[in-house]
Amino acid sequence: MHISEGVLSGPVLVSGMALAAAGTAVGMKRLDYDRIAHTGILSASFFVASLIHVPVGPSSVHLILNGIVGLLLGWAAFPAILVALLLQAMLFQFGGITTLGINTVIMALPAVIAYYLFSPFIRKRPVVALAAAFGCGSLSVLLSALIMSLSLVFTQESFLEVAYAVIAVNIPIMIIEGVVTAFCISFLKRVQPSLLPGMG
Repeated sequence: MHISEGVLSGPVLVSGMALAAAGTAVGMKRLDYDRIAHTGILSASFFVASLIHVPVGPSSVHLILNGIVGLLLGWAAFPAILVALLLQAMLFQFGGITTLGINTVIMALPAVIAYYLFSPFIRKRPVVALAAAFGCGSLSVLLSALIMSLSLVFTQESFLEVAYAVIAVNIPIMIIEGVVTAFCISFLKRVQPSLLPGMG
C-alpha cells in the first residue's frame, strides 16, 4: 500500500508530512527508554512483512502488520513505521521520499486508532481478546485502504475507480491480518503478557 512519487498533489503531500511529523513527535515523546528495543523489533517486523508481495490480478498484496504494531506500541507506532518506510524507500524504492509523510499516515494512523479501540479488550477473557485482536488486524488494514483511497481522490477525482480497487484488493488481506494478529496476541498472552497493553 505504498504510494509512489509523482502521483499525489502538493496539498495532499504537505498535509501528510504535517500529520506524520505531529504523530511522530507524539510517539517519540511517549516512547519509554526501556521500550526502544521492543519498538525496533516491531519496526523490523513491519519492514519485512511489507516486502513479501503476493500477485493478485494486475496488482499485488502483502501483509502490513500495522494493527499489531499499533496494539503493542500505541503512539510509538508512528516513529516505528516511519523508520521502516524510510528504509524501504531508500533501499527498495517502495514509495518515495516525498510520499514518506502520507505513507506513514496511511499505515500509522490506523494503528493508533486500533490501539484505542481494541487495547481495553486484550486483557479480557480469551474469546473476547481473540475477537478484539482479529478486529484490530482487520480494521487497521481497512482504515489504511480508506486513507490511501481518500489521498488519491483528493488528488484527482479520476482516481475514484482506483480507490475502489485498492479497497477491494485488500479485503483478503483484512481477513489474513485479523487471523495473524489474533494468533500473535494469543501467543503473547501465554508467553509474555507484559508486552500487551494493560497487562504489564
